[in-house]
Amino acid sequence: MTAWTKVTATVTAGCLSTLIAASVATAAEITVVAGGGPLPDVMGTLVPMFEKATGHKVKISHKGGPAITADVKQGAVDLVITNTETVDELATSGEVAGNGKTLLMISKVGVAVKAGAPKPDISTPDKFKAALMAAKTVGYSQGASGRHVQTVVEKLGIADAVKAKAVIAQGRPVGAAVASGEAEIGMQQVAELRPVAGIDVIGELPADLQKQIPYSAGIAAKAKDAATARALVGFLRSEAALDVLKRKGMDVP
Repeated sequence: MTAWTKVTATVTAGCLSTLIAASVATAAEITVVAGGGPLPDVMGTLVPMFEKATGHKVKISHKGGPAITADVKQGAVDLVITNTETVDELATSGEVAGNGKTLLMISKVGVAVKAGAPKPDISTPDKFKAALMAAKTVGYSQGASGRHVQTVVEKLGIADAVKAKAVIAQGRPVGAAVASGEAEIGMQQVAELRPVAGIDVIGELPADLQKQIPYSAGIAAKAKDAATARALVGFLRSEAALDVLKRKGMDVP
């Protein structure tokens, strides 16, 4: 190692130590309310990464739409992370800061079968329709993806046939019903299917039938620590976070 390299290494190490020390010295705690669906798993990975990188603490809870809105209006949170429609509504009402909205990720609906089971071809609307008709049972949820599935089967003209053999997952992932054999084929957001053991995700819905479900962050107008909330949003748009999102089945803007 040359003398100059030694000096450079020493300076770099010193700067890094200074940054870490500064982060710890100014460590803060923020409160985040987030939606359900794929977000508990996604944020469960990303929040600890942010805390480790910055020294900040994040108190996060996952709730339904009405409860999220109530928390934001009461000034109980610094940051909200949920479907973009809800964040946009909160911004329109003034509960989310006008310049505080950020699109974070886009989720799509996927299809799964039990691990090791034959994988039907779902590459076109007609082939997807045939796969649903051939299945003895069809699983979907009551959430955003489940509502979209109902729209899709109506469009395909098989709503009654699918309803007659539907397995509606309540309080658990659709993948759990597929893994147990209750549903021969199941549809849910890809990022909700991937964490489930015992299933194979065979692909996304055909493009003509697909639904994109965007998730955004919004800094609350009544945030007690908007700066740290912005820091978390910035981290969620970093390369490290984007890599995690892609691995979990999310598209990134």
